[in-house]
Amino acid sequence: MIGIQDSSSRSVELIALLAISCVFFLFCMHTNRLNSRLKEMEMKLHPSEFSALGLTGGIGGVGVGGSSGSSNSNHLDSSKPDSTNTLQGTYQYLKSTGQMQSLNVYDLNNTRKAKMELVFFNRVPKVGSQTFMELLRRLSERNNFQFNRDAVQKVETIRLAEDQQQEMAEVISDLPVPSVFIKHVCYTNFSKFNLPTPIYINVVRDPVERVISWFYYVRAPWYFVERKAAFPDLPLPHPGWLKKDFETCVLSGDQECTYTQGVSVEGIGDHRRQSLFFCGHAYECTPFNTLGALERAKHAVESQYAVVGVLEDLNTTLAVLEKYIPRFFQGVREIYETSAEYLTKINKNNFKPPVSEKVKDIVRRNFTNEIEFYQFCRQRLHKQYLAVHLAQKHLT
Repeated sequence: MIGIQDSSSRSVELIALLAISCVFFLFCMHTNRLNSRLKEMEMKLHPSEFSALGLTGGIGGVGVGGSSGSSNSNHLDSSKPDSTNTLQGTYQYLKSTGQMQSLNVYDLNNTRKAKMELVFFNRVPKVGSQTFMELLRRLSERNNFQFNRDAVQKVETIRLAEDQQQEMAEVISDLPVPSVFIKHVCYTNFSKFNLPTPIYINVVRDPVERVISWFYYVRAPWYFVERKAAFPDLPLPHPGWLKKDFETCVLSGDQECTYTQGVSVEGIGDHRRQSLFFCGHAYECTPFNTLGALERAKHAVESQYAVVGVLEDLNTTLAVLEKYIPRFFQGVREIYETSAEYLTKINKNNFKPPVSEKVKDIVRRNFTNEIEFYQFCRQRLHKQYLAVHLAQKHLT
């Protein structure tokens, strides 16, 4: 009888959750079609950007190599207008400052630093990482490598103690090569534990758009249904919390949407800190939007990561991945182009209503360093792309 009662109780909970979900569905239904179209536009390729540069068709058939040289320390000014952070804007800036000719594929290619044939994708949540995981799964069949991802966990811990970091690094290092390993976790320095360095990759997204995406993702009906099915003892969310909208949350000063400088919040739930996934496990990385965390994250990207892609620059990202890590990403653009309609729907949240620019601007004021980090990653990606184009031009 006890087992039957427990089963009945769980069924009632699921029914109640579905009822709450229906209310929320009706609340958001009028925005679904618009949001769906906007999302598809966001994820599609952007050939017009390349046409303006005379780079139509993406990077040509030149391998990633080149002569050795010192690290290129010239960076673009992340405080410049958004136009500078397009591929065309980066090109024009580098050309006008005389830096275009000094771009060197070798200097920008951290793949050469890896000591084992293993890609470690310590994925940032809500940056299209589900799409990239599916691409890697398909690539594993095409390019003959093993696909590995961490199991879904009840509580995701991204900042680990040193002994946990070592344990994880040892598990990954013991995988057969070539392999890919995927996990939500902060940047982990394998060499610190005398272990071979993997090929680090990741993806970033506009930090304000990302925090909005997370806000509605955790309120999506299917999210809680899936979580409840996997972990039956999880408590049901309060209906009032489920129906909360981001704009009201920000404008009312709700603590959930108040992004206070320097505050540290532990756990996977604090999605305001995209830089944390690059800064590392140190406590100094936890305060929100600090200069110290920004500089640590930048250093890790420049010195360790082979490629940090950008969701808003998907075509550039795929082209750079294919040329800088060809062993794993050869053919990635072809796979994406033939399956784009399906891939753009993975984990898409049709319950996310639009947010006004007025509210986004309010949030941006407290995301200054997070925005600078995002722009830094985007500009680096553009430089990697342009460096290969420049090398190809010299060969021809």
